Amino acid sequence: MERVAFDGLADEPADGSATGTDRRGLSDPLDTDGVALNRYRVPPGEGFPSGLHTHADQEEVFVVLNGTATFETLPGRDPNAPAVDRDDGSGATGGDARTGREVEVDAGEAIRFAPGEYQSGYNRGESDLVALAIGAPRETTDVRVPVRCPDCGGADFALDAGGEGVTFRCPDCDADRVPAPCPDCGRDAMTLTLHGDVVVAACEGCGAAFDEPPFRG
Repeated sequence: MERVAFDGLADEPADGSATGTDRRGLSDPLDTDGVALNRYRVPPGEGFPSGLHTHADQEEVFVVLNGTATFETLPGRDPNAPAVDRDDGSGATGGDARTGREVEVDAGEAIRFAPGEYQSGYNRGESDLVALAIGAPRETTDVRVPVRCPDCGGADFALDAGGEGVTFRCPDCDADRVPAPCPDCGRDAMTLTLHGDVVVAACEGCGAAFDEPPFRG
C-alpha cells in the first residue's frame, strides 16, 4: 500500500500552453504499474496542457473535483485513417474530420476519452478547476495532433519531443515539420484549438488564428 498527500508533492511544470496550471504527479509516489495519475489545479482562463491531442495508445478519464471543465472534442476523427470525402450532412470528412464540439463536466462528474479520441480541456469558469487525470496504460508513446501530413495525406502527425523542441512527424511516411512561432506577434505560443466548431492553430499571445499551423522553413 502507498499513500500520498497532494500538498506534499512538488508542482511539476505542465507541458504545452498551460503556464498557470498546477500539476501534481501521483504515479511515481504511489508506485503505480498500469495507470498514470495526475492532479491538476487550473486557474480561470487556463487549461490542461497540450491543446487538442489524442493518445492513440492510451485511454484517459478526467474526474472533476471542483469547478467546471470545458472539453473540446473531435467526434469521428480517426488519427490513423487517411482523409476521405464523406457527404452525410455532418460537416465531417471521414478520417480528416475537423468539426468539433464542446462538453462541460461539472464537479462530481467524470468523462472518458477512448484511445484515438481527440480532446483538450479548459477552465472557462470564475473559480479554480480541480481534477484528476487518469490514463491507462501508464506509458504513452503515440501522441497525435489533428494535422494531416501534407506529404502523403495519411495519418495525423505524431508529436516527437525527443529533441530540443517539438516536432510533428508522420507515422506513415516519416515526413516531419517543426512548428513555428506566431506569424503575427512572433511568440512561441501556438496551440490547436476550436474556433467555433472548426480546428485552428491559435496564438495564446495575441489571439491570431490560422487554418493550418505555421511551420519553420
